[in-house]
Amino acid sequence: MGSHNQDRQTTFRKTVVGMKKKILVIQPLHEKALALLDGREDVSYKIVTDFSEENLLKHVGSADAITVRDAPMSRKVVEQATSARVISRHGVGIDNIPVDFCTQLNIPVTIVGPVNAVSVAEHAIFLLLAAARAGIELDSAVREGRFAARANTPSVELNGKTLLLIGYGRIGREVARRAAALGMRVLVFDPYVADACNVSVTFVESLDDALKRADAVSLHVPLTDETRDILGERRLALLPRGAIVVNASRGGLMDESALVRHIRSGALHGAGIDTFQIEPLPPQSPLVAEKRVVLSPHSAALTEEALIGMGVKTVENALAALDGTLDPELVVNKEVLEDF
Repeated sequence: MGSHNQDRQTTFRKTVVGMKKKILVIQPLHEKALALLDGREDVSYKIVTDFSEENLLKHVGSADAITVRDAPMSRKVVEQATSARVISRHGVGIDNIPVDFCTQLNIPVTIVGPVNAVSVAEHAIFLLLAAARAGIELDSAVREGRFAARANTPSVELNGKTLLLIGYGRIGREVARRAAALGMRVLVFDPYVADACNVSVTFVESLDDALKRADAVSLHVPLTDETRDILGERRLALLPRGAIVVNASRGGLMDESALVRHIRSGALHGAGIDTFQIEPLPPQSPLVAEKRVVLSPHSAALTEEALIGMGVKTVENALAALDGTLDPELVVNKEVLEDF
């Protein structure tokens, strides 16, 4: 381990003295983000669109910094990134990066912070509203000439209903503000947060008890060993009849098969899902046939505004690592900063 770190440091010193710093851009970034790189005479960059392990292994060895969107980075790829001073994630989810291994190799992993929070929060509210108002069913009815469907397609109002947020980070707080504006009561389950941030919410200690009181639940936690299947069969069964489930966070947080069963039985009113256990979502998934489930292709953070913000911050983080000015608040594995 020590020799690997020593090799990385030696390579970096040679890079600084003798040549431009190299940034490997895995998956394209917004043109405004790339403009920041174009403006640096001491930096060169290469964009790769083939993010297979085989191809990444050909490129990571010479990179002083790496940016990545949602492409998977294996331990093997990270191990070969012997010059890397940072892996800069285009987003806030880190389940595509072996962070613990990066920590062992003294490589900071950065995220973009709050720049996509509004975009994801708005999308979560969109999914909640579309599920509540049976948006998919009614849209299909009009397109198929079944205008009379309005008389027998049940929908519900959100005003006066209780929304449970599982997770109260940057995005969860933005969702809470918007839900409150719709007249909803907001419960929050997050063992790691106690500050309401000027939003009228009620913190709860028991997730199971909170689920029994929730007319809707929205997931806003990362995918970890602790949160995987946090909404499984047992907990979905705790929700009151007619509840709505929204996931604009990470696939793997919810048992999709159990969700479908509860919707088909009429126990749940509907759901809105942006992230899935398997992506792209297989066409044969039972979710596809359910018109009470509103689907989107992991696109909650992909507004024009958020893409610009995430791209720019991704590049800023990469450059900051090379310049020695990393913002610790955007470093996931802060322990590496002691030796950085």
